[in-house]
Amino acid sequence: MFPFGVDYYPDQTPEKYWETDARLMQEAGINVVRMAEFAWALLEPEDGKFEFAWLDRALAILQAHGISAVLGTPGSSPPAWLIHAHPDLLRVRDDGVRIPYGNRHHFDPSHPLYWEYTRRIVTQMAEHYAQHPAVIGWQINNEFGDRSYSPENRRAFHKWLQKRYGSLEALNAAWGTMFWSHIYRQWEEIPLPLTIAGSPNPGLALDYYRFMSDAYVDYQQMQVDILRKICPTHWITHNFMGFGYPLINYFDLARNLDLVSWDNYPCDQWRNNPNPDFTAIALGHDTMRGLKQKNFWLMEQQAGAGGWEMISMAPRPGALRLWAYQGIAHGADGMVFFRWDTCRYGTEQYWHGLLDHHRQPSRRYYEIKQMGAEIACCGENIRGSKVKASIAMILSNDARFAFQIQGNNPQFNYNAHFVDIYRAFHRRQIMVDVVEPGADLSQYQIVVAPALHVVTEAIAENLKTYVSQGGTLVLTPRSGVKDASNAVVEMHLPGLLAELCGVEVEEYDSLPPEVKNQIEFVWPDKELSAAESPEVGIFCEILSPTTAQILALYKQDYYQGRPAITVNPFGLGKTVYVGTLGKETLYQPLVNWLLEIAEIQGVLSVAEGIEVTERWQDEQRILFILNHTTQNKILPLPGHWRNCLEDSAPLVGLASIPPRGVLVLAESKDENQA
Repeated sequence: MFPFGVDYYPDQTPEKYWETDARLMQEAGINVVRMAEFAWALLEPEDGKFEFAWLDRALAILQAHGISAVLGTPGSSPPAWLIHAHPDLLRVRDDGVRIPYGNRHHFDPSHPLYWEYTRRIVTQMAEHYAQHPAVIGWQINNEFGDRSYSPENRRAFHKWLQKRYGSLEALNAAWGTMFWSHIYRQWEEIPLPLTIAGSPNPGLALDYYRFMSDAYVDYQQMQVDILRKICPTHWITHNFMGFGYPLINYFDLARNLDLVSWDNYPCDQWRNNPNPDFTAIALGHDTMRGLKQKNFWLMEQQAGAGGWEMISMAPRPGALRLWAYQGIAHGADGMVFFRWDTCRYGTEQYWHGLLDHHRQPSRRYYEIKQMGAEIACCGENIRGSKVKASIAMILSNDARFAFQIQGNNPQFNYNAHFVDIYRAFHRRQIMVDVVEPGADLSQYQIVVAPALHVVTEAIAENLKTYVSQGGTLVLTPRSGVKDASNAVVEMHLPGLLAELCGVEVEEYDSLPPEVKNQIEFVWPDKELSAAESPEVGIFCEILSPTTAQILALYKQDYYQGRPAITVNPFGLGKTVYVGTLGKETLYQPLVNWLLEIAEIQGVLSVAEGIEVTERWQDEQRILFILNHTTQNKILPLPGHWRNCLEDSAPLVGLASIPPRGVLVLAESKDENQA
């Protein structure tokens, strides 16, 4: 069956409510819960004393109602007794101050003693639940990610550097430590990139960001190894935080997990908008699907108004169902809402679940109950179906880390730039995979690598292979600037990619907010009727083609009439180099041209605010039409379709979709079977 569930906290809920909770869950079609990821203090109330009876009773009640469980390892929130005994387990901020106890994610992932305590509680849980019939999988901790600048991490960082560089001579050469007389003669001399020290050496800072990412990967792997050994029939995941989370290399974190899951909150106290940017949410789903190039779960899907100190707007009627189906449309094979009930205590008193504080079913519960009935009917036909993308976008965590260290321009934001380009494809209803720089790109017709700032020989060769075999590559400003140690390359930009691009950056101009430029397209064999002079800014690179053709010219300033965008034939393919930054008026016509020359069509041509995606179950096409607007929409529907969500007449010709409504349609080759 399609996993459809909630995050449930019997550790925070009086036991008298458990039976009623399970009954209401069953009535809503819920068949799975996630539990216990924050329950360390109850699972181990004293050092070395373990108590699982309460969780056993909760599992028994849930199992009696046909509900399985994913258990969380509880390392994200250590118990007070542990921190009281060992306060040095707490993280240190980047200003050198150790954080106090009282929140979560306040542990140091490199601390050997924390590893010991984590190893012990995970082993105890695994041994106790390895054969439990209700337990199907594990979630490692919860939302990894905060960096720590502790003495323990500094020592671990030194060991990481020794393994990476082998010698101090190699490290000094890579970082260029002769600058400001920072040459290191002992590993112990190497500092951490604290903010109180001002601007750190870029090589030092990038390696520390890599180290911290690896620290979480290693800490997770320790737990994965325990669970694989003791619970070989259970699957293992971690709940990621979408495209925007910038502190961990998620490709590395996902590599040794069985599946990726993530936490999706379109509207909370930090993004308080009842009509959130559904394109940015779509990118989150596509990124999570891309981490392992396979379908994923939503382990925390918004179930009510979100907030800690402040409360967001309530999700409007239909929004919870709409947001959940958007996840399924982009490849989710499991849907778990956060949370079941709204907690009366603690920081998340106002992070609303399906039940309010009074615990009685109301609007949100019944909306999800409707979806539960729909999923019970069609979920198994959807589960396992594939998203097929002909476009890929390369997400470089090294580039993202490097821009955190040196932003280049206060207006530039790597994530925002990525979203701007993705939006142009999404507006055309084009499915996109998000991949890492070293991925196999051969299946894609177009690959876009926004601001590919850090480029190694291996990355350059991967891109050359892709283009030479017939692919179309798109690069944007500040690409090829840095080597693996975050040093500027000693060659014309875009560095190792210059031959591939057929262009050299003669000069670059970093513009303040009040200074803009414009470009004019000079498309080969194409008339352009709109957006003939897009506004550009932030960065303007003056390009000098070697073998490339010119696609656009600057219209202003001292580089008026000089190339801004080029296209270069390379082997059987081509590389487009976009030497400046813009918004929709730049990226939409550029993407339209790319799709035209690649002969790629969107799923459907629809009005603004409608999202259309498709999944494939073998040769069966499943169409998802999502209305993100507050108006009823009518759209043309070629072919014959069966409505998967309700028993109704076949859809032919036109489809009507209500405000915040959803259609899930199965294509019929034979109109009599529609």
